Amino acid sequence: MSRICQLTGKRPITGNHVSHSNKKTKRRFLPNLHKKRFYIPEKDKWITLKVSSTALRTINKLGIYAYLQKLEKKGYNHGIEL
Repeated sequence: MSRICQLTGKRPITGNHVSHSNKKTKRRFLPNLHKKRFYIPEKDKWITLKVSSTALRTINKLGIYAYLQKLEKKGYNHGIEL
């Protein structure tokens, strides 16, 4: 299961664990993802997406249909047909 947001494209990034002695070892920073079902009343259908918390906040603000249209207008390919 890939850890990539289907809407924003957020993915894991790498960095360092830094100990008290300032020793550095590699680590991964994972995005805060949630599997969520959304109802699109304009299309009368349900879709399931793996989205980040920031995408959820934007969806709550704009609505799922408006957010998907905005992404489509920008040219992002999120793999969801409207």
